Formats: sequence, C-alpha cells, structure tokens
Amino acid sequence: MDDLILGEALDLLIDNRGKNPPYVADGIPVISAKAVKRGSILMEEARHISEDTYLRWMPNELQINDVILTSEAPLGECALVTDERPLAIAQRLYGLRGKPGVLDGRYLYYAFKTHGVQADLYSRSSGSTVAGIRQPELLKVRIPNPGYAAQLAIAEVLGALDDKIAVNERIAVTYERLLQSQIERMGIEVDPDPASAVAVSEFVHFNPKVAKPSSEAVYVDMAALSTHRAGISAWARREPKGGTRFVNGDTLLARITPCLENGKTGYVDFMEDGEIGVGSTEFIVMRSVQGVPPEFSYFLARSKRFREHAIRNMVGSSGRQRVAAADAADFCIDRPDRQMLAEFGETASDAFAHMRSLGRESRIMAALRDTLLPQLMSGKLRIREAEKIVEDAV
Repeated sequence: MDDLILGEALDLLIDNRGKNPPYVADGIPVISAKAVKRGSILMEEARHISEDTYLRWMPNELQINDVILTSEAPLGECALVTDERPLAIAQRLYGLRGKPGVLDGRYLYYAFKTHGVQADLYSRSSGSTVAGIRQPELLKVRIPNPGYAAQLAIAEVLGALDDKIAVNERIAVTYERLLQSQIERMGIEVDPDPASAVAVSEFVHFNPKVAKPSSEAVYVDMAALSTHRAGISAWARREPKGGTRFVNGDTLLARITPCLENGKTGYVDFMEDGEIGVGSTEFIVMRSVQGVPPEFSYFLARSKRFREHAIRNMVGSSGRQRVAAADAADFCIDRPDRQMLAEFGETASDAFAHMRSLGRESRIMAALRDTLLPQLMSGKLRIREAEKIVEDAV
C-alpha cells in the first residue's frame, strides 16, 4: 500500500496558530485546542467573535468533513467538522481538507487516530517541553492510502459506529434537558424566601464518610468528568492510596479552578453494587439523603445558582482556588414540593437507567471501532468483513 504525502493531498490548509482574535460576548463560535478532545469538538468550550472578525480571521471557511488538528499542547488531537454553521479556529489548530478524489476528509480523520500516523506526527515535532509541529513538517506526514474508493468505504464502516455513538449521545442530552426542566419547576434556580428557605444539607450530604477499599479500586480522575453530561467517560483501577471515596448514586463535583467554572461534574453509576471507588482529591462528593432521589444531587450540582454560590466561595491563590465542601453546602433552597420530587425521582430513575445502557453500548461501539481501525488501515481486514462485523454490532 502506497502512502500519501499530506502536503500533496490537501486542497486546503488553514493555519491559525498565531494570535487569538478579539472575542465578544456572542457571535460566531471560535474554538481553541482545548475544545478538541477524544475526536469531538466541545462547543461548550467555544468563545465568540463578531462576523467582521470572522471574515478577516477565516477567509477560507471550514466545511463539513474538514479535519481540525491540534498542533501542540497536546499534539495530534483531531475532530471532524459535522455542522454547516460557521466555525472559526484559534491558536494551536490546523484546518485540513483533502483534495477531491485523492484524500477523503473522514478517512483522514480516522488516519490521524492510528498509531502509525500519530508516531509520524511526533517524529516530526519539535520542542523540548511541549511537542509541537510546524506547517512545513506537517506537510511531510504520510497517510496510508488504500485508494480513494477504499478510503470512502473505510470511512463509511467506521462512521457507522460513530453515528450510533452520536445518536446515543443526543438521546442522553435530551434526557438531561427534560430532567433539568423538572428541577427548575421545583424552584431550585430561584432565590428562596428567607422566611421559608431550607438548607440544602437537608437533602444532600457533602463528602459523606465511606470506608477505604480493601483492595484495588475503581479510580476516576478529573479528565473523566464532563462539562455538560452526567456520564463518566473513563475509569481505571489502582491501589487506593488516597483521594475522595464514592459509591454508585454519588455525584462528583470539581472544586478547583478552572474545572468548577467549566462545569466538570459526573454521576457515578457504573460500578458493581457495594463497590467503593476512589477519585481525585479535587472532587466534592454529593449524595442525596435517604428518601431523596439520588439524581437530585447531580442536578443540584448542575444548577446555575448553586454553581455561582460555589464559585463565589472559592479561596486560595490565583489559579489554584478551591471551594470547601462545607462552603458549597452552605446553600439554601425553597423546600421542593414532595409530589414533584417523587415524580422527578421516578422519571430520573428510568432515564438514567436508559442512559447507563446507552453509555455501555457506546463504549462497546468505540472499542470495536478502535479494534477495526488499524486492521482496515493496514489492509489486514477486508472491508466486506468489517461491514459484516459492524452490521451485526449496530
């Protein structure tokens, strides 16, 4: 199989690694390198520029199936443009588009996720502390080329798995929006009447005591928490040397800047019954009291009013500010209507069970995609065989 030299196969290269544009409160989204994670563009990380700035900053517009690649910090993260709406890129990012009939954008996206292409990227990088790649070296990167028709077929096979993962994600997002609406109808986002306000600690325990695991335990780090979703993306196992402890039904809230401001929060529901997990020391664990739906703690942690309260109570030196669990717990709400709380609990229990199932399915799909990817790229697995495997899975 011959390789393509990237510089000879590109129709467009956008290099916006210089200065950042002037930002405004609202306008056209512009993403930075930190918004490109695990193959996705995290739009919640986007800032905005005016239309006039956009026209100057992006004389060549990104299109569907263009590839966005980080040039450093970290090097080699990539994502595919999937929306027709205008999108700008800022520092440490390249925008790439293959030549029609030579290099398919979706195939290029998957190629960048292979060990071989990543190794080639890093071999051409420079920097003693932070690896980065300049445009002349990027253009020398080699991409496996099974032929354009095979590129399209490989992208179609792997894309079917990613499409299913995306559908699961949209369902989960819809569930969370509906449940958030139920929480808001209880008045959580409204400042309570001082005469009738109750401490949130009547409904939620903050950093409840949990026994130390006796053996290797589930470990969750900060990177695994989402800024906008309940699901925890990944976890490992290690000896429980320290950190916060939690069980299923607990909510993990980031307490340090900028993770708290960015919304890093997760709901624990992936462990075995009775299992104890360990997490970063920068988590606050929130657990609903007996009789209160466990999901209530998660949506309280997502509450705009609660988060503003927590942020106001952060202390410490610039860049390392934290909120203490006791200060976060010093928060009042109107007492939720008992019937509304019960109805929320029933709906949330069913929704989170389905979300848990969707998350498990998405992890299986992602693992299958990652298994098929190098085999298809190397030609060890025929496309028809991969199509059958994906068809059975989806």
